[in-house]
Amino acid sequence: MSQNKPKYKRILLKVSGEALAGEQRFGICDEVTDIVARQIKEVSDLGVEIAIVVGGGNFWRGRSSENMDRATADYMGMLATVMNALALQSALLNIGVKARVQTAIEMREIAEPYARMKAMSRLEHKDVVIFGGGTGSPFFSTDTTAALRAAEMNAEVILLAKNVDAVYSDDPDTNPDAIKYDELTLKDVLDQDLKVMDSTAVTLCRENNISIHVFGIAGEGNIMRAVCGEKIGTIIKE
Repeated sequence: MSQNKPKYKRILLKVSGEALAGEQRFGICDEVTDIVARQIKEVSDLGVEIAIVVGGGNFWRGRSSENMDRATADYMGMLATVMNALALQSALLNIGVKARVQTAIEMREIAEPYARMKAMSRLEHKDVVIFGGGTGSPFFSTDTTAALRAAEMNAEVILLAKNVDAVYSDDPDTNPDAIKYDELTLKDVLDQDLKVMDSTAVTLCRENNISIHVFGIAGEGNIMRAVCGEKIGTIIKE
């Protein structure tokens, strides 16, 4: 991989919970998690500083609960993200990558509490920092968490690793005529209500001049390609 030249010094990688579940669609698929970890190691070995936010949809989605109050459902979703963060940390440690989990809700026995300056210091020392527990508050998605942490960590870009390979005008699984976008502006995403990230997250990115690069997590080496500026997936910038 010595020929690869990273475009970014510090990135925020957002990994959806569904991506970690793989084809089984629930829980954690060890094979997929190991593939993601190896790709992260390749990028880390180039000296790129990596912060990660993980979703929790492979275990729990707060908005899918009909009889539970929203705040309780969201707190349960935050706990699901911590399980994914610990699984990803374990996979990284197994291959020799120094990785630390920080959680927005304190659970000191298993992870560090979120502290911005400590996270920044770990990144500067080339540790991978994984943020679990969302923002620590209900009513905010892990997309918003990714935008918030990217701004706090001074990340140059959010790499959005998803189960789909790009942004489309409609769901490509149900609409064969859906248009695939190679490039968009953050304003396009808001104006067209494209389901890339929620509007709060996109607005945060606009205000802090953070680009978003959407690509498929399944492709081996896709994280490296995105970090090196290859035109895969969809690039969204102001």
